[in-house]
Amino acid sequence: MLCAFLPASDSRAAGKLIAALLTCDLPRYREAHKSFVKALVLKGYDQSNIEVITQTPNPDAISWSNSIRKFNAIGADVIVAYGTSATLAALRETSDIPVVYADVYGPVETGVAKSMDSSGRNIAGISSKVPLVTLIKTAMELKPIRSLGVVCATREEGSLLQLREARRIAAQSGMTLVETNLTGLAGLDAALASLFAARVDCIYVSECTAGSRGFEKIVHRAGELKIPVISQMPGAALKGAVLSLEADPVEQGQVAADYVARILAGKKAFQLPVATPKRVDLIVNLKAAKSLDIHVPFPVLSAATRVLK
Repeated sequence: MLCAFLPASDSRAAGKLIAALLTCDLPRYREAHKSFVKALVLKGYDQSNIEVITQTPNPDAISWSNSIRKFNAIGADVIVAYGTSATLAALRETSDIPVVYADVYGPVETGVAKSMDSSGRNIAGISSKVPLVTLIKTAMELKPIRSLGVVCATREEGSLLQLREARRIAAQSGMTLVETNLTGLAGLDAALASLFAARVDCIYVSECTAGSRGFEKIVHRAGELKIPVISQMPGAALKGAVLSLEADPVEQGQVAADYVARILAGKKAFQLPVATPKRVDLIVNLKAAKSLDIHVPFPVLSAATRVLK
């Protein structure tokens, strides 16, 4: 367990304990939590009256639930959850402690919130959902996509939601979808082999844990066959995706900190709406495109908020 100590300016927050749970040890969650910590400091909280403890357990349902039970046992005043799986575990295991979440793809669709106006329960936070249709349609401007490979993990709610969205978009666009379900990194080679055998034109990597951990391998193996990789995961373009559409983890942490501060000041979680990401980047990786012999048309470059050269 990692402990950090932070300030609090509101006397009602004196002696409060904030417990944070990361779905798994991924850069996106670490970056969001680092931003969360900094944002609390900027709000004037000090180490004399706020304690923040953090857990990053093994990425499985039992471990997430056990972490929340520990938070319950030590009397946390607010639980902060990063990622859909950690958030759903918090909902299952606690009802009295307010929960603030960040980086949840589709809070309403995954059952975290009842509506975008209010969760309808003791939870509030920020969505990381960005339009998958924009990513796929932009990728189709780079090269024709008749067959789209999808790397997903159906046991992870965020990844499953993205798969369902990809199915709908493929049906509307006349594409064939080739799905591969990852239960862990050990199955990555077989998953890629199935996509390559199906001769997919492009590979979309959903936000699944194994896909994130094996992302650079996916890019490398796909690159050998001149197959572009696209994703919505933060950091995907920097790891070699030719195109990505990413919500900013820094903003995710900042909004979570704002919501925690409001709750500590007396606001009820159900009174807070689901926040949506304002800082979203459409990133084109020109270096990756060149290695794949893909010409990036000017309209795509114009639409991009960042271009990696």
